[in-house]
Amino acid sequence: MLRLSLLKRTCLARRPSSLTTHASSLIKCPLNTLYPFRAHSVDAALAEADLPEGIEDFGHYSIILPPEPFVFGVSHIKPRQVPRDIIKPSYVLNNGNEALEGVNKPESIIELGGEAESRLRRAAQLARRVREFAGSLVKVGVTTNAIDSAIHEYILSHKAYPSPLGYLGFPRSCCTSVNNVVVHGIPDDRALEDGDIVNVDITVYLDGYHGDTSQTFLVGNVDEQGKDLVNVTNQALRAGINACGPGWPFKGIGQAIHTMLGESYSVSSQFTGHGIGTFFHTRPWILHHKNDEPGVMKPGHCFTIEPSVIQGRNPRGWIFPDDWTASTENCARSAQAEHMVLITETGAEGRALEGNWRNLTDHCTASSDLMA
Repeated sequence: MLRLSLLKRTCLARRPSSLTTHASSLIKCPLNTLYPFRAHSVDAALAEADLPEGIEDFGHYSIILPPEPFVFGVSHIKPRQVPRDIIKPSYVLNNGNEALEGVNKPESIIELGGEAESRLRRAAQLARRVREFAGSLVKVGVTTNAIDSAIHEYILSHKAYPSPLGYLGFPRSCCTSVNNVVVHGIPDDRALEDGDIVNVDITVYLDGYHGDTSQTFLVGNVDEQGKDLVNVTNQALRAGINACGPGWPFKGIGQAIHTMLGESYSVSSQFTGHGIGTFFHTRPWILHHKNDEPGVMKPGHCFTIEPSVIQGRNPRGWIFPDDWTASTENCARSAQAEHMVLITETGAEGRALEGNWRNLTDHCTASSDLMA
């Protein structure tokens, strides 16, 4: 789960809940001034010949937009119940707020070789198992709300707490971000469609430590642009992890991702990685774009790298009326992948921190294959 680092954007125009597009790099004006559609969807994609001049072709997919009439906030969403015997993070009893905020939070530095590291690893390994379980649920026709419900029960069955639930008021147990949604999508009753991509962002709280990971999955038959986006995102995560080690500068992570992405993609600068351990979000804050932030990695530092990679060169986003869901400004697709990184005396552990690992590209296998 990411941290919002810039001011939230507001909705620039009334927009329907979804539409299918073959011309998704839209300008900032009401969508109905560009394309005719019914209240909630368009039956067919626009032909490429109909693309307005200067509009890029990002492929064929459904755009996710806030349903109308707009409902502001999330007070109307009933949170799932958690048994009393499940140990909960402190913010659950503090109106969703961690004890300290911003610069007052401590850096996440774990004592290596001790019980703290063992607990951290167990939390990370459980998060990995939950992520893989989530991937097995992703298929055409399944709602993200059903996925969230199953994830909720799976986490509880392992005597852990779903960290997003109640954090700053978030009403669900994971984040599900579909197509043009960058981060923090709230699971709902929209059924996943053939050709969607969906990021499932998992965080668990186990024995006093948080484990955080996410992956973008393909739903059914995804077009080549979508597959390329997910593949590039996984490569960007690898590049960021490879830039980690004791004494290495934090800014090298953003530089490595910037170099890897080239000119066809951009990375969101509105959301960052973060330190993690006994706190869900704490220092150090990890920037995924090219930057000049000071600071070097030290043994025991534990943090997430979680780039949100966007089609095209416009990385800006805006926030839905629910005050959580972040969409790309021009409705281009976004994909995200996330791992925790632990800095050791001799290097950095990313994938190894979660235990047994397959190649990252295995995690974006189409859900129909996973369910076979």
